[in-house]
Amino acid sequence: MDTKTTIFWFRRDLRLDDNAGLYHALKSGNPVLCLFIFDHEILSKLDNKADTRVTFIYDTINGLQQELEGHGSSLLVVYDKVETAWYNVLKAYDVAAVYTNHDYEPYAKTRDEQVKTLLGKQGIELKTYKDQVIFERDEVTKDDGKPYTVFTPYGRKWKQKLNDFYLSAYPSKKHLKHLLKIKHLPTPTLKSLGFEPGKQEFPGKNYKTVIDDYAEKRDYPAIKGTSHIGIHLRFGTVSIRTLATDANNAQEKTWLNELIWREFYMMILHHFPRTRDHAFRPEYDRIQWVNNEVHFEAWCKGQTGYPLVDAGMRELNETGFMHNRIRMLTASFLTKDLLIDWRWGERYFAEKLLDYDMASNVGGWQWAAGSGTDAAPYFRIFSPDAQTKRFDPELKYIKKWVPEYADFSKYPKPIVDHTFARDRCLKAFKAALSK
Repeated sequence: MDTKTTIFWFRRDLRLDDNAGLYHALKSGNPVLCLFIFDHEILSKLDNKADTRVTFIYDTINGLQQELEGHGSSLLVVYDKVETAWYNVLKAYDVAAVYTNHDYEPYAKTRDEQVKTLLGKQGIELKTYKDQVIFERDEVTKDDGKPYTVFTPYGRKWKQKLNDFYLSAYPSKKHLKHLLKIKHLPTPTLKSLGFEPGKQEFPGKNYKTVIDDYAEKRDYPAIKGTSHIGIHLRFGTVSIRTLATDANNAQEKTWLNELIWREFYMMILHHFPRTRDHAFRPEYDRIQWVNNEVHFEAWCKGQTGYPLVDAGMRELNETGFMHNRIRMLTASFLTKDLLIDWRWGERYFAEKLLDYDMASNVGGWQWAAGSGTDAAPYFRIFSPDAQTKRFDPELKYIKKWVPEYADFSKYPKPIVDHTFARDRCLKAFKAALSK
């Protein structure tokens, strides 16, 4: 080709509007070809070949394809190992530079370093931008420059730093005339990726209806008091700047705090990558877990004999979603009542949650186990009965997901006595922490 081409590489930012990396690519002075790589390394590790997350990405990619074709361009979609994909792209196009947005997970950082090296050997620069968070890495730190490891002061500093500059949208759609003019590029079929359509529904983006009442309604799983926006944040089909603006303009700021928690955990994972599979507080890795596989299986299937726990697990298994209050309860039950390693639960959620995000999931599980940053003291153990009386007093949520609960002959007996389990947990944690 006579003209050099700028490549924009989509990852966790699957939208044309208010996209930082895409905006800078379109302003680069070269025509822009958009690229998406279905990463063989990631897809090959998914056991569920009807994984709804893959369907969500696939459908979103097709939507982007249609949008780009409306502007006389196309989306180059590749299924391969990332380095191989880039070798082939560089053979096919005279690439001026590659633009993309930051990704903070350990695998992504390693992948991006490999791609940066590969491109660098060809004299091509990999330019990356902040897009999926308001503040990243070292932007919110203690006065001495060290990262916060407690949420409350982090959140306070985050809010102090927030201003219109950080919330300003990137007008990427205004510059789509700089897209490479190209005919339709074929997209791999879902079947050729080794998958079939997922059976779960995708939640919409109707978060505005819950913001003002979020503090009042968020803890009650039987009502629609949460946003279900997680999958859209995970894959970047919404802009964090739009969400943070709406949250900041709301009279009640609890929903904004949820967005800040997300960034806090991303910052923690960036600075402390070992916490993805090691306790943030190393002494908690000394705990002697029971790890009863029969109990774990019962927990996974929602057959523990504790109806609020079981309702949550069944909702997760059927829909790919679990209410946040119930996430805390099910995680507490697994780690404290059953004395099963939090990593087992984290992996199960990673398989099932449509909105799975490593930083938030690991952070939440370590919080429940007491081993994390803002750790709940290990002696704070959720009582399933007390949680039921407080947050599902009319049993509406339980009746929806555990209909046989009304008939004691059909519902399983508790797999462990809570009082016994609480004492066992306290002894195990105390023994580990006193070494």
